[in-house]
Amino acid sequence: MQTQPQFYTLPEPFICRAGGVIPEARLAYETYGELNEAKDNVVLVFHALSGSQHAAGICETVPDEVPIWNDECVPGWWDLFVGPGRAINTNKFFVICVNYLGGCYGSTGPCSPHPDDGKPYGSRFPFLKVEDVVNSQALLLDHLGIKKLHAVTGPSVGGLLCLTFATLYPERVDIVLPLGTGPRLTSLQRLHNFEQITAIESDHNFQGGDYYEGPHPDNGLMLARMVAHKTYVSLETMESRARGELIQPDDGYSFYKLGHQIESYMLHHGKKFIERFDANTYLRIMAMWQRFNLKTMLKADSMVDVFKRCQHQRYMIFSIDTDVCFYPGEQKYLEELLKQAGVRCMRVTVHSEKGHDSFLLEPDLFTPHIRYTLEGEW
Repeated sequence: MQTQPQFYTLPEPFICRAGGVIPEARLAYETYGELNEAKDNVVLVFHALSGSQHAAGICETVPDEVPIWNDECVPGWWDLFVGPGRAINTNKFFVICVNYLGGCYGSTGPCSPHPDDGKPYGSRFPFLKVEDVVNSQALLLDHLGIKKLHAVTGPSVGGLLCLTFATLYPERVDIVLPLGTGPRLTSLQRLHNFEQITAIESDHNFQGGDYYEGPHPDNGLMLARMVAHKTYVSLETMESRARGELIQPDDGYSFYKLGHQIESYMLHHGKKFIERFDANTYLRIMAMWQRFNLKTMLKADSMVDVFKRCQHQRYMIFSIDTDVCFYPGEQKYLEELLKQAGVRCMRVTVHSEKGHDSFLLEPDLFTPHIRYTLEGEW
């Protein structure tokens, strides 16, 4: 399936929750399947941290100013899950996936040209909250004439946005399907995120975010990705993959010499990442994750009250037993909140050796439950 992004420019300047305005905010998105006449077969997918609007199929190029679209980006990041006859069956559902506002794959972000002078926004791009991304996508749904979603879903950081959409716009959602995520920011996540933020900010090439006309903060972004990557893949899987890795030249190391394949494996993944992602976008997503707080967003008295507004919804929650990015206890906590709020929910634990990234790699473990949730009566 060959795909191409579509683009929508919001009709008004976009005002961010934390202050700041994006004068001409554009969203890049892809759709799969057919929108029915009633426009009630829509599934909105929120991508994970480093994902894009390209969830399924093959997209060779993205027009305009997306120079970092490379071979890593060509296959859809959730292609094993979205498509005809797959977990999210495009023979039945109209699927939408949007590159986050602040992204680097076609939506307006820090690397986009500012309308005033044509130069990249850089440090001028405002701080984003999770609800900014959700609100911008709600405006896209309005533009498409879609009043209510059959389902909203997302894995990992995409799950945070999934929960945000479901609680901020409860009347617009029937089914909520978060995978490997949680309803709150944990202290461990805050520390991991802060390490990644510090890695980028400490790179002397970062220049406060205004680096586009010179060297990019590649070392900082590479280190940030290495910090994160060890939470995505189980140690067993990482060790298995690293066994065939050749120890790389010691680029950038004056004293230390790589001494094990797992070090080389991690360095290799860090280097690959800097070729397809922008450091400013990474920082914006990290920062909005650091401020993720459903209770504060809704001015609720408790987390149970957050979900009381969702009593008509149905939740299917996925835990991954080897996940160390969003530990299974977080999904259990979400289930407890929903039950206390009187919301119908089920939680499935996926037993996997692949860790957090199971939601990308092992469709057979998720598909029966996703299809039952989207297509069944419960």
